[in-house]
Amino acid sequence: DKRVWSVFTKVPYGKVFADRGYIKQELFESLFDRGIHLVHGLKAKMKNKLMPIWDKIMLRKRYIIECINELLKNKAELVHSRHRSIHNFIMNLCSAPAAYCFFDNEPNVLPVYVENTRQLQLF
Repeated sequence: DKRVWSVFTKVPYGKVFADRGYIKQELFESLFDRGIHLVHGLKAKMKNKLMPIWDKIMLRKRYIIECINELLKNKAELVHSRHRSIHNFIMNLCSAPAAYCFFDNEPNVLPVYVENTRQLQLF
C-alpha cells in the first residue's frame, strides 16, 4: 500500500524492518533510491539473498519491539483520544515511558547499532 510508505518520504536515510506482506520489487527499489533500506523476511518461493548479520538479528527482534508498543498502549495507556488540552497530551506522552520503567517484566532489546557510512549497498 503506497499510503503506508508515503510516511517514509520525509526520512532522509536509514533502515526499515517490515513484514513479508509489504514486499514489492518496485517499492523496494524506490525506497532504496531515496536512501532507505527495506529489511524483510523472505516469502515462499523467493530466492535466498545475503543479508548482514545485524539485520537478521534485528529482524528476529521485531516481535519484542511490537510487544513494547503493546505494553505502552494497553498497560501504560499511551493512546488516549480525548485530550482536552495540550498540557494533558504532553503529560500523558511523558508519563507512559515513565510508567514503563516500573513494569516488572520489561522485554529487552539489543543495543542500537549505527553504521558510520551513509552509503547503502545493494546485496
